Amino acid sequence: MWAGRFREPLDSFFDHWQRSLRFDWQLLPQETAASAAHAEALRAAGVLTAGECEQITSSLAAIAAHYAEQPEAISGNAQAEDIHHFVELNLTERIGDLGLKLHTGRSRNEQIATDLRLYVRESIALLVSRLGAWAEALVSQAKAAGEAVMPSYTHLQRAEPVLVAHWLLAYVEMLLRDVSRLDDCAKRLNYCPLGSGAVAGATLALDRGIAASALDFTAPTANSMDATSDRDFVIEFLQALTMVALHASRFAEEITLFATAEFGFVELPEAFSTGSSAMPQKKNPDLTELVRAKVGRINGAAQWVTLLVKGLPLAYNKDMQETQEPVFAAAVEADRMLQVLAPFTRAVKFRADRMRAACEAGYLNAMAAATYLVHKGVPFRKAHEKIGNAVRYGLDSGRELNDLSLEELKQFGPEFEGDFFAAITLEATLDCHDVTGGTARHRVKAALADAERRIETLKETSVIQEVETTHAGA
Repeated sequence: MWAGRFREPLDSFFDHWQRSLRFDWQLLPQETAASAAHAEALRAAGVLTAGECEQITSSLAAIAAHYAEQPEAISGNAQAEDIHHFVELNLTERIGDLGLKLHTGRSRNEQIATDLRLYVRESIALLVSRLGAWAEALVSQAKAAGEAVMPSYTHLQRAEPVLVAHWLLAYVEMLLRDVSRLDDCAKRLNYCPLGSGAVAGATLALDRGIAASALDFTAPTANSMDATSDRDFVIEFLQALTMVALHASRFAEEITLFATAEFGFVELPEAFSTGSSAMPQKKNPDLTELVRAKVGRINGAAQWVTLLVKGLPLAYNKDMQETQEPVFAAAVEADRMLQVLAPFTRAVKFRADRMRAACEAGYLNAMAAATYLVHKGVPFRKAHEKIGNAVRYGLDSGRELNDLSLEELKQFGPEFEGDFFAAITLEATLDCHDVTGGTARHRVKAALADAERRIETLKETSVIQEVETTHAGA
């Protein structure tokens, strides 16, 4: 493939060590698709006849189909240095020297840049679909929860009551931002490097728009040096996956806590839990614990590529071969994580009685009580102090605010009247947060409908609508 300039053979260990087929075999669908697009550009340039182009493209399709059924046969090939070489060898085995004409006017530098863009684009399509499925599961649970309440927490201390649906919809917001980030990444990467050559551009007068169009890119890349050395899209993709994993980890942590006897807010589904080999009574949250751990692997991939690219001179360098494995690993990890989170979320059971009981103790209506005084004309800082004194009084006597008599309350201010108790019920406490994005019951009902609409719109308007992937379940 490149040995003409050399007199001595490669050191055998180095030869094996520097090869990439053991991992870039995963790019076979992208490599064959990009090669077919290049063949069309060669046909338009008069390098290939229509018959030759047809023979090459049909053979490439046959190679892709053949090895889709036995991908392990690719990485075990002893001759090929990388996926580009592998396809060329297979092509020439099928159609002889005609296969050698395919490399006219191109370089492996532009090939790998194109293959990786296609892989990431397809990965985004899959992951957007997975995120949508998980968001739908969260919305389904929010609808089922109705007006069930739970404590919210700040500093991991009970703060104010919120609807369970409000808590679930907080995660829907995170996932929709994740989709937006991935869509943005897809927009920026969707330019075709084919025709960039090794560094300075193709030496043939190729119509680069032909390959770009054939592969559904927006347009050809604008600069050959940038196109062959750009891995921004890889870093962006991995950073977006890190955010996905962070959101999944936060959800997993809360479910893990809520499933403890100390909280008792949720019951873990047996289909997604494990037991203990020593303690017969245990039901362990292995799924959520593993989800928490995955963020380390995915963020590690992002850091790997970021540090790898740091300080690289233009244009292509062999260092860039090392950007592939972290992409493959992170994409598969994120896919598997999201695959399991959607059905798990649907199967979790919320214990409304325990959550409501937790809301009725601990003065979670103190903010509503202070708001009551504000409506009576008391400045908030003074209202805060008055209610703080009332809470201290309740703590000393072991009673909640709604257990105090009106006479007892009036010692903290004359503003307390008989309507105070109606203002601090659980329902009234929820409804005093009557702002867009608040936990007032009618606001959450509206937010739930809006979330359903946005998820449906996502399916129609996401940059990547057709989900076809080559690495799912790999």
